[in-house]
Amino acid sequence: MTKEKFKKALDVIGIPRLIVFCFLLAIVIVAYVNGIDVKSYLTSTMKYWGMWVILVLAMIPTIKCGIGPNYGVSLGIVAGLLGPLLSIQFNIAPAVNAVLPGFGPWAAMFFAMIVSGVLAWLVGIVYGKILNLVKGSEMTVTTYIGYSVIYLMCIVWFRAPFSSGEITWPLGGVGVRNSVSMETSFGGLLNDVLSFSIFGVEIPTGLILFCLLICFVVYLFFRTKTGLAIQATGANPTFARASGIDVDKMRVKGVALSTLLGALGIVIYTQGFGYLQAYTAPLQMGFICVASVLIGGATMNKATIMNVIIGTFLYQGLVIFTPPVSNQLLAGTDISDTMRQIIQNGVILYALVKSKGGSSNE
Repeated sequence: MTKEKFKKALDVIGIPRLIVFCFLLAIVIVAYVNGIDVKSYLTSTMKYWGMWVILVLAMIPTIKCGIGPNYGVSLGIVAGLLGPLLSIQFNIAPAVNAVLPGFGPWAAMFFAMIVSGVLAWLVGIVYGKILNLVKGSEMTVTTYIGYSVIYLMCIVWFRAPFSSGEITWPLGGVGVRNSVSMETSFGGLLNDVLSFSIFGVEIPTGLILFCLLICFVVYLFFRTKTGLAIQATGANPTFARASGIDVDKMRVKGVALSTLLGALGIVIYTQGFGYLQAYTAPLQMGFICVASVLIGGATMNKATIMNVIIGTFLYQGLVIFTPPVSNQLLAGTDISDTMRQIIQNGVILYALVKSKGGSSNE
């Protein structure tokens, strides 16, 4: 390979992504050499990739419309938590199973997705209009809004008028527990569909196929007239406006779509995890999503579906493999959570370093 071809290939791959991949590969090799069950951790990586990929996909619309990574995806996540809670409150799964045995979990999941999606779209429209008022400071505002909404919802969740014993606190009879089991609703539904084992690694086929389907739908959307208008707005708002595109409207649509994907993403995350976590659990999710898409090769104004797929796998692989390797190398200590935090926050710091803040196109 000539020097020019090598340099071109390096530019395509990206040095940060190459470094992260090599680091992950080194960790996997060290784990294998030290007798760690690599297969089980690869299984976990595949599962968590599926749980996170739609949440990371929520970064694409705001990047394409010129706002940058959506640190305020927490709005979509909070809206997305309501759907699963209502599916439990209304006993969707047991009710449908009584009529159509076996279809209850599917009905509950799609009910949760529809409710969460509609609410998230409406919230996203308001959110997008707010961001139109603060052009140039979007990163700061989205971060503030994301944190504020989560803490505000802590109050709401504590006094929410749910009556299902699976949701409410055991003694008070109201509010939402810290963790709500999805066992009677749709917990683990997609993970088990068409799953198989290859060389000892369990592949959650249904989860992966569903996530890839959502990715494909988003890909097709950005080939439509509206999708192209959103991209034109992000690439050159002045030219887009001169071409008759309503720039502010396209930005709102991009933010609303991002919020919608955040809601769908947390529904899929919840079914994979098996528990719904309210209160401060979503606090760092926005940063994790931003870090994942950036180490996948995205920039502040350019992102692709492949950046999402690769970045999510790299990030989850690092977070899952680092703790057991660190404990094995430093026998007699228990620093797994410390190392996980170091790696996780290190990647988030990388994302923040790359974030210049706001839109630079206008």
